[in-house]
Amino acid sequence: MEKGHFALTYRNLKPGEFITFGTYPQSVDSKELPIKWRVLQNSGSELFVLSEYVLDCKRYHGKSADLKWRDCTEITWHDCDLREWLNDEFYNAAFSDPEKRLIKTTHCTDNGEGCPDTEDKVLLLSVAEIKDLSEIHGKDLRRAVGTDFAKTKKPDGCSLYVYDKTNKDNYIIRDGEEVGCSWWWLRTQGNKPSRTFFVGPGCSIRSYGNNSIDGYGVRPALYMNL
Repeated sequence: MEKGHFALTYRNLKPGEFITFGTYPQSVDSKELPIKWRVLQNSGSELFVLSEYVLDCKRYHGKSADLKWRDCTEITWHDCDLREWLNDEFYNAAFSDPEKRLIKTTHCTDNGEGCPDTEDKVLLLSVAEIKDLSEIHGKDLRRAVGTDFAKTKKPDGCSLYVYDKTNKDNYIIRDGEEVGCSWWWLRTQGNKPSRTFFVGPGCSIRSYGNNSIDGYGVRPALYMNL
């Protein structure tokens, strides 16, 4: 989509509305489908958007199928494998060249103690951002389900955790059916250098995610030029 047409089409979008932009595998057979994004903010010159669904399952850091959740290592957002994946493999797989020209480079702060600011095309939300955005959108913004592709087991051993217990706060009604939510990473370092914040049970923000956990999901976010 050319920039002028995009601006004309989306300039009046309000927070909470949706667009499709880019494509990514979303089915068990890895069929690529348009990515659905929730508009978080619209400044008039740019959109801040978050994928509505958990699109994939990745460790915050670590690529080996042999890694266990206790094998976490001290790492920051600046240096973690997930940041590299979002800004390289995911970015190149999900967006065409014309689409890439619409994506801004974002200066990211609130990355955690000891982590420098970063410049990212694709990012995860920070703790400060999810708290501020929850004031606008409500805590339901934090409630997310994964695509069928995200739930499939990957060669690196990752497969998305899906809630299947009794607390109704951890479910979404989707297409008339009750679907278990999944937990998803934030970019901010957690309560130890080897841990990372994530959105967890009952829309909570938790600080203790060992960064080698293989069951948490990825909801990419990005800024788009209008």
